[in-house]
Amino acid sequence: MTLEVPGLAVEWERIELLGALLVNARQGEAIGDAARERLALLQEQVSTQRQQTPLAPLIQRYDLDPWDIEILLCALAPDAVPHLGWMFQQLQGGAGSPYPSLALLRDLFFFDPDDTALLLDRLQSDAPLICSGLIESGWTDSYSPIKPSQAARSAVLGWALPNAGEIPGAIPIAVAATKQDLILPPASMEALYEFLLWVRFRDKVMGEWKARAVGGPVALFAGPSGTGKTFAAEVVAQELGWPLYRIDLGMVVSKYVGETERNLSAIFNAAQQRQAVLLFDEADSLFGKRGEIKEARDRYANMEVSHLLTRMENHHGPCILTTNLRQNIDSAFARRFQSVIEFPRPNAQARAQLWRRHIPPGAPIDAEVDCDALGQAIELTGGQIRNAILHASFLAAGEAGAISLQRIARGVWLELQKETIDVMPSSLGWLAGHLPKRSEHAVH
Repeated sequence: MTLEVPGLAVEWERIELLGALLVNARQGEAIGDAARERLALLQEQVSTQRQQTPLAPLIQRYDLDPWDIEILLCALAPDAVPHLGWMFQQLQGGAGSPYPSLALLRDLFFFDPDDTALLLDRLQSDAPLICSGLIESGWTDSYSPIKPSQAARSAVLGWALPNAGEIPGAIPIAVAATKQDLILPPASMEALYEFLLWVRFRDKVMGEWKARAVGGPVALFAGPSGTGKTFAAEVVAQELGWPLYRIDLGMVVSKYVGETERNLSAIFNAAQQRQAVLLFDEADSLFGKRGEIKEARDRYANMEVSHLLTRMENHHGPCILTTNLRQNIDSAFARRFQSVIEFPRPNAQARAQLWRRHIPPGAPIDAEVDCDALGQAIELTGGQIRNAILHASFLAAGEAGAISLQRIARGVWLELQKETIDVMPSSLGWLAGHLPKRSEHAVH
C-alpha cells in the first residue's frame, strides 16, 4: 500500500520512471522523446513542490543539497511505495534488501563513472545526511543498502517513533527540580535562562526570521563535583516539560576503532525528532585536550570527539555536557558550544541557603543550629551539604533525637573523608568543637 504524503506522489512517480528507463537502457534501448518529455515535466514539478512538502524543514534545518534529497527519497521509496522496493531488488540482481545501494543510485541517475565521487561525498560520516541521522550509518561498500533512519521515516512519511525509552545507552532521570531550587550566582542563572531561549525560540528565529539553521543547542556545564550541574540539567528539562536522559559515556566509548562512532550514531538516531534533553555527564572521558599526536589512538580519539560534536550540532534538541575540569576541555571544542555555564563552589551566603534548603522541613532541629553560621564554618559544595544533612537526619532518626550541631558535624566529617582520609578537626572551623570524639579518633 502506498503512503499518501502530500506533495510526494510526483517524487515516487519520477523514481519509478527512472527505474523503467534504467531497465530499458540495460537492454540497449534508447530513451524515447515521450519519456524524455515526461521526465522533464516530473522534474519541473519536483523542483517547485519540494518547498511545500515535509522535506522543506529538513532542507533548511540540515542544509541539505539537491543530491541529499535524491538519496533520501530513494532510501525512503521502498517504505512509502512497496513496489519501488521490489523494483530496486530486481535492478540490483535480486539483492536481499529492497533499499538502494550506491551502485544502483549511480545507474539510476545515469552518472558517469568519474562522477560517482559526488554521491560518495554525500554519504561520508561528516556529511549532512549522516550527521543529521536521516540515513543510517554503517554501509561499507558500493553495494551495501542505504537505509533511512526511523527519524527520517517519521519526519517525511509520518511514521510513529518507537518508545522514547529505547534510546541506547540512555538512562531516564526523574525530574523533580525547579528553578527555585537552584542556588547559583546571578551570571550562571542568566546564562541558564539564555540557553533555554535557544530551545524555546528556535522555530521563530530559524523559521520565521530565516536565520541560518544550527543544531542543538549544546551547552557545557563546568564546575567542581557537587556544584549542581546535573541538578541544573533537571531544571532545564522541567522548564521545557521534556524528559531528561543521561548518556552513560562508559557504555558508549569503546577501545575498538569505529565502535564509539557507531554507538553515538545509535543514540542520536534514536533521539532524533524527540522532545528530550540529552545529558552527557562527566564528558572529560571524551573531551580531553588535543595534545601532540604520538600514535594512531590519539588521532582516533580526536575523530571520536569531532564525530560527537558534529552529531550534537546536527541534532534538533538540547544537549548538555558536564565537566569537573574545564581546563581539560580543548578551546577548539568549547567554541562549538552555544553556552558555557560556570558552576563555581558556593560562597558563604549561598552555602547558608543550601543548608536551609536541604534540612528536611518536617525534621526536629535543635535551636542551636544556625544556617548562616554553618555557611561561614566550612567551604562545602551543595552536594556535600545535602549528604551531610541527610546523614545527620538519619542519625537523629536512629537515636530518636533532633538534628543537632553534633550530628551535622559528624555528617560533614564523613563528607570530607571522601576526599582524603587525612582530615584534621580544624578543617571544620568552629564546627570542630561539636565533632563527636569517635570521629576524631577515626583517623588516628
